[in-house]
Formats: sequence, C-alpha cells, structure tokens
Amino acid sequence: MYDLIVIGAGPGGYVCAIRAAQLGLKTAVVEGRDTLGGTCLNVGCIPSKALLHASHMLHETHENFEKMGLMGAAPTVDWGKMLAYKADTVGTNTKGIEFLFKKNKIDWIKGWGSIEAPGKVKVGDTVHETKNIVIATGSAPASLPGVTVDNDAGVIVDSTGALTLPKTPKSMIVIGAGVIGLELGSVYARLGAEVTVIEYLDAITPGMDGEVQKQFQKILTKQGLKFILGAAVKGAEVKDGAATITYASKNGGEDQTLQADVVLVATGRRPYIEGLGLDTAGVSLTDRGFVAVNDHWATNVPGIYAIGDAVPGPMLAHKAEDEGMAVAETIAGKHGHVNYDVIPGVIYTTPEVANVGLTEEAAKATGRKIKVGKFPFLGNARAKAMFQGEGFVKMIVDAETDRILGCHIIGPNAGEMIHEICVAMEFGAAAQDVALTCHAHPTTSEAVREAALACGDGAIHV
Repeated sequence: MYDLIVIGAGPGGYVCAIRAAQLGLKTAVVEGRDTLGGTCLNVGCIPSKALLHASHMLHETHENFEKMGLMGAAPTVDWGKMLAYKADTVGTNTKGIEFLFKKNKIDWIKGWGSIEAPGKVKVGDTVHETKNIVIATGSAPASLPGVTVDNDAGVIVDSTGALTLPKTPKSMIVIGAGVIGLELGSVYARLGAEVTVIEYLDAITPGMDGEVQKQFQKILTKQGLKFILGAAVKGAEVKDGAATITYASKNGGEDQTLQADVVLVATGRRPYIEGLGLDTAGVSLTDRGFVAVNDHWATNVPGIYAIGDAVPGPMLAHKAEDEGMAVAETIAGKHGHVNYDVIPGVIYTTPEVANVGLTEEAAKATGRKIKVGKFPFLGNARAKAMFQGEGFVKMIVDAETDRILGCHIIGPNAGEMIHEICVAMEFGAAAQDVALTCHAHPTTSEAVREAALACGDGAIHV
C-alpha cells in the first residue's frame, strides 16, 4: 500500500513525488516512457533549448564575431552532431531524475496507468493500492482539421517531430505564432531555412502585452521570419517530399497556397488524459476537457488530485512544478501554496521575451489607474556590448499605491531578469522598492531598475 501514486513523470509529477517522499510519504510514480521527465525533458523544453542555444551560437559567428575581432571562417552545421548534442543534454537530465528517485526511495512503476477505482491504479495486469492518486499526465500537441501530422515522414510535423528532422529544411511553414512555433521557427531560420509563420489571430503571441507583441514581431521580421496574420489554414497536401498549405483570410477571400519542405503545426496543446479511466473512476472534466479541480487540486472524487497541463491554467512546466509541490504538501497535511498571479512566462528566442503579472491592457481593464515605466536596452551599456540593444523593460504599477502589477521584458537575459520582479510581486513590493535597490553595473538587470525609476521621477540613462 502506497501513500501516494503519481501518474506521469513530467515536471509536475516527478517534483510532486520528490516532495511527497521528503515529507515521509511512501510514493510511487507510474510512467510509460523509457525515461523520466515527461514531454518537457524528452521532447519539449530541454531539447528545444539545446537547439536554440546551438543555433544562436551559429548566428553569433556569422553576424557578430568579426565585429569583435574574432576572425576566420564561420563554422558549418553538422546536423547529426547537433542532434547528438541535443540528445546528450536530454539524457543527462533524465538520468538525473532517476538518481533523485533512488535517493528519495521513490518506486518507478514502468508502464501506462489507469485508475480502476479510488485508491487503485492498474499498470499492465497489476493493480497497485494507494491512499492518494495524483494525475500528472501533461498534454499533447493539438491537432488541426485538414492537416495530418506524420512525424515519421518528416514533412508535416508537430513540436516533437520538429526536434528530429532528418535534415535541416530549406523552407518551413509554421502554423501558429505562439511560443513553440516561434522558438522552433527561429531555430530553423538561423540554420538557413526560409520560415513563414501563419497565425489565425491578428497578432503574434496571443495574450501578450500589445506593445511587446509589436516589437517582437518587428525584431523577428528583421531576423528573416515572415508573417501572415489573420489567416485560417484550410488544409495541407504532401507531394514529392514537400507540403502545400491552403489558407485564406479569416474574414473571407480567395484561397491561397504556400509550399515548403516542412510544415510545423504549433497550434497549442491539449490535456493528455486518454486511457486513464476517468469515466470509470467518476472524475469530472471541464467543458474544455481538462480535469476539474478545486483550490486544493482535488477532483470531485476523494483521494484523487490533478495538476499541471491536465488541469486549467497556463501550460507551463514551472506551474506544474509549483502545483506538484503544493499538492504533495496538502496530502501530507500541510498547506500547499501557488500564487497564480506571479507565474512568469518566457519565450527563449533571441532576444528573449519574459512576462509576469498583468499586461497594460489587462491592468486598464480592471478600471484602476495605472502608471507605466519603460526603459530601452539601447540605454543599457551591457546589452549594447553584446549587440542586443533592441527591446525594453516595461513595468505596470498601481498609480495610487505604486504596487507592481506586472512586468514585461523583451531583450537579453529576459528569462533570468523577470524573477527579480516575481520576488518583488510575491512580497507586494512597490516600484520604488526596486528603484531604491542598488543593481550591479554593468548588468542587463539595471534596465529593470531604470524601468522602476521611470514609474516615479524618471529613468536616469534615457
């Protein structure tokens, strides 16, 4: 008898298991992959970041090395070796989780699990008994009507297939201008592909601050990506190793076609709950097909919880990790905590884009008076030295209390710098608190302080 069985070993599941074991619960994790880590470590966050890093290094050799006096021929791409580097990065991380399971005495039940009843998880022909169950099965790429994904063929692929293409394409169509599409699209653009992004909405990165959206698209366009916005993809056809996409304006108009070596379908993700036996167990779902949970991540069935991409909320690995720790603490009789107002988001292109809290549009929609402080990276010495002077830091604060409501960064190291504001918001800080905090010079983080200063009497270096 286990105290807890977690179904799924992604960021939410394995973190939940480790925290539960640390709190003295006898814990097992059910995972059918050959390696731990789920989508994020195996075919998502980690391998894509490896390719983003490698392709950025290539870009630097071609674009900026000579400017710094680093002379000589730029390297060529050995795609096989790059994929091997990516695989080694993945392997190192997944083996690390295996070590943590052994260290914390967590059982890995290998196979695909289903819930036979409350307290009973079936894997293969064996039913394992447990006091509590946590569903942490993550998500899968969403499909698009009329566009059939075949990762093995390598022509029309999803995010998984885009990480293992047999060769780098000369042309690529990305359907969807969200995080996944833009990250992987930028990888192949740096590797020499002509990349066209087709997006149904009228702006890229839906839900992002409007000013950041415009600047981000402008920068990506300068990098060679082409954008077709407000367009609905109607279908795709594969012939002679290439794909032809048919699309039209979402407001009507004639059909148009576009051809490319590879099409990446990046139209979002959906909760992966097939085969779990949720109907049998009586677990309720939301209208959108997520597992319905309360404020303590409990389903309607006592003893069954759910976290991560399987439940509503942003589909982010770190959100799943937070929920994993919190639900383990709740099951152990402690108080689990997740502040959903302070969950950062990052796009790992160059420049990076990061955000936390409210956008300017959302803050204004609340009806409160706000102040906006901005500082461009053109005024930051460290950013200019790295040839990354594009972008800005934008801070949104309550005009009456000076409390920080949100922050949006497009520029170098944005994904690292956003955490300063996450901590500030967690403590309920005012912009003045950040403005009065000494920041080391020269660092890109000085731009955050300057944006905070701009919420008051004004930034210094602009």
